[in-house]
Amino acid sequence: MEDHQTRRKIIREWMALPKEKRQTEEQVAAFAKKAAQQNEFHRSRRDPSQKFRRDPYQKLMGWLLPRAGKGKVRPKRGPQSN
Repeated sequence: MEDHQTRRKIIREWMALPKEKRQTEEQVAAFAKKAAQQNEFHRSRRDPSQKFRRDPYQKLMGWLLPRAGKGKVRPKRGPQSN
């Protein structure tokens, strides 16, 4: 599976967890560690020597940390005008 598809799959799994299970950095770290072991990551064609390749765990932390503590966003309803 390509990294883009893997990224989408992992983020969907993360966001499917109950909100209280994806609040802290420790929860992100535990999820990222497990996901890094369960998924395959490919080398970048832009960096065939892997000189700048990130560790899969660090890659996952970068994907998931911005989403920690976030739930499904629902638009707020303002006062309705007639």
